[in-house]
Parts: sequence; structure tokens; C-alpha cells
Amino acid sequence: MSLNTIQEIERAIGSLKPSEIEELYAWLEQHCPPPIDTRVQSDLAAGRLDTAIQRAFDDEKNGRTQPL
Repeated sequence: MSLNTIQEIERAIGSLKPSEIEELYAWLEQHCPPPIDTRVQSDLAAGRLDTAIQRAFDDEKNGRTQPL
């Protein structure tokens, strides 16, 4: 089976059984992390979020936060 277009892939996914869809989700999660997760992980590793994280901890410690 050759899937050359997005439409062909969408049709193929639409014909999957529920257990096959679960397998697809597991495969995608393992092989294709969402771009936002990748960027956040990269930013964390590089220390680009350290200041914002520390500011949030300080705000919470000093009572400058509100419950959601």
C-alpha cells in the first residue's frame, strides 16, 4: 500500500480499528514528539527558562500568586 498524499494517509487512518489507532498513537508519541514539547525541552536544557521559573517560585513564595 503506497500512501503518497495526506488525503491517502487520512483515509488509511480512518479505516483503522481502535486497537490499531492505539498502536499508531504510541508510535507517533515515540517517533514524533509534538514540536512544542521539543522546544520546551530544548529551552529547559539550555537554561533559557531558568529566570522565568525562578521568578514564578519567588512570586509563589512571596504570596504574589492566586489559585487557579
